Amino acid sequence: MGALRDVPRTVWLLACGTFVNSAVSVGFAYLFLYLTGQRGLGAGEAGLISGVGGVGLVAGNFTGGWFGDRFGHRRVLLTAAAAAGALLAAVPVLPTLALYAVLPLAEYAAGVQRAANSALVAVVVPEGARRQAFALVRTAGNGGFAVGPVLGALVATRLSYDWLYVAEGLGGLGFACWTARVVPARGAGRTKPGRGGVWPALRARPAVLVLLAAILVVDVVYRQQYSTFPVFLAGHGLGVGVYGALLAVNGAVCLCLELPAALALRRRSPLHIVGTGLLLVGAGYGVLLLGAGLGTAVAMMVLLTLGELLYKTTATAYVADQAPEHVLGRFQSLYSGVSISGMVLAAPLGGAVYEAAPGVLWPVCAGLAAAAGGAVLVSGRWRRSGTGVAQGAVPLTGPRPEVTTAAPRADG
Repeated sequence: MGALRDVPRTVWLLACGTFVNSAVSVGFAYLFLYLTGQRGLGAGEAGLISGVGGVGLVAGNFTGGWFGDRFGHRRVLLTAAAAAGALLAAVPVLPTLALYAVLPLAEYAAGVQRAANSALVAVVVPEGARRQAFALVRTAGNGGFAVGPVLGALVATRLSYDWLYVAEGLGGLGFACWTARVVPARGAGRTKPGRGGVWPALRARPAVLVLLAAILVVDVVYRQQYSTFPVFLAGHGLGVGVYGALLAVNGAVCLCLELPAALALRRRSPLHIVGTGLLLVGAGYGVLLLGAGLGTAVAMMVLLTLGELLYKTTATAYVADQAPEHVLGRFQSLYSGVSISGMVLAAPLGGAVYEAAPGVLWPVCAGLAAAAGGAVLVSGRWRRSGTGVAQGAVPLTGPRPEVTTAAPRADG
């Protein structure tokens, strides 16, 4: 745990806020039920509203870092969290027609908040400590989401679905106030100006481009667990209870092992870790080729979870470490966007393949993830132009970058 001393106190406090915010941010999980039940909409209309909201979330992730580089990541995070909170808190009193505009706007603001939060952590934390910092924040988010749906179900059944959105809205407003308190305004959340835009910076770092493309592909594959995979299980006699238990395995393993794994592997080549993680995701879907049963389903989820543990935190930190300071937010925004693009693409693409040829989907998923993992592993052998440092290597010696916040260090 000594390596956690490298994580600034500001990030620990942000992680506390993230835990609470995640615990109340469960309205999306019950949105379809809310729309078809309490609002009385048909499945098609409810699906349309939900889908447009997902597009807003992805768009917010892609653009949040651009705003942060221009206006400051702290300021953008505060504005986005407050905007999302205010919009969601108003959902119960809005007419149904207004939800077509309000929910996508709220999801867009939430996406901007997610990208700005990631960029803010990258700015506050020096290179060399970012893996454990991102793992800490992700663990806090996973912990909050572990208790959130249970509490949400109690609120929805004992009170009303309306209160879920009121609670989530107040949580967003509270997170904005908490961030304003724990992140100092002076000198925090800003990237230094520099020459050149994001695309020249990306072209000079081809391994980052390979990584972004690989994450885009794998996120579509990874999120089949939320769309076609439960349909596959049901078609082979494994019901909702089994599926829920498998998701619980995923959440529990991530909660318990993500931070220890980041600490244990922090000195390893990041691209090799990410590539291995993507291969494990492919192996998880490959296991389903052995047959449909409880054993293969459990093996699939374990492999998928181990792959997630390896690639998600490490890839986030790697993109931050590779970014020139003046485009750090935009690098993080690109990663944030591709890392959730599967929310929009996975269900329609996977559903179309599964409907046309059910036996083809899992080999395709396994092959795509394996190809993405192999590409990242190969890119880890490239060298930066003009240096002798491999793209996948993290320097372990030498001066560390200046921390751009006056916040004291955590005690660990």
